[in-house]
Amino acid sequence: MSRVLIVEDDRAIALGLRLNLRKENHEVEIAHDGEEGLRLGLDPRVDLIVLDVMLPQRNGFEVLKELRSRGSTASVLMLTAKNLEGDKILGLKLGADDYLAKPFGLGELLARVEALLRRRPPAAPRGDLVQFADVVVDLAAQTVRRGGALVDVTPQEFRVLRLFVEQPGRALSREDIVARGWGNEYEGTPRTVDNFVRALRVKLEMDAEEPRYFVTVRGVGYRFEK
Repeated sequence: MSRVLIVEDDRAIALGLRLNLRKENHEVEIAHDGEEGLRLGLDPRVDLIVLDVMLPQRNGFEVLKELRSRGSTASVLMLTAKNLEGDKILGLKLGADDYLAKPFGLGELLARVEALLRRRPPAAPRGDLVQFADVVVDLAAQTVRRGGALVDVTPQEFRVLRLFVEQPGRALSREDIVARGWGNEYEGTPRTVDNFVRALRVKLEMDAEEPRYFVTVRGVGYRFEK
């Protein structure tokens, strides 16, 4: 599964792209300004960035230049409302891998994303199996087993679980879990996280009332202890 970051200030476009990329079995995050796009884009797990040129705070060219100067190897597909050759040349010189002018067809964008991902070199082994106690989480297959038996977890429960097991020992706030597990447009309360953590404890802890792995961090949120 590839991880895609959409950096686009038009929320309708961003949400539409996320919906369709998830249908293609990609993990997708959204940033609505250049600063947030730079912060999320520096995550080494990001495989591809769909980067708009016209952004608040930092434009796409500035974000791209900073990403490359700081060692990001993510593929970058730039989007712009301008169909000017000079902009295209600048983007490619700064390290963009492809360029698409607005308005664009969804099919063409998805095809370009897939083509860029196919051209990426094989990823180094990431340790797709995470084990604690008698639980085995297969990040590639998106399955969870306990004592060798499959555990029935919902797709959203798995997204939350993945956030925890990929960052053992790190305290995650409820707001951070909502933003990364549901997306910035989620309108529910961060307390929803409590219900999902409770479900994971019931399914994966020896004693849900005395959790060993999904630990409460008072005043912050939760931490996964492997």
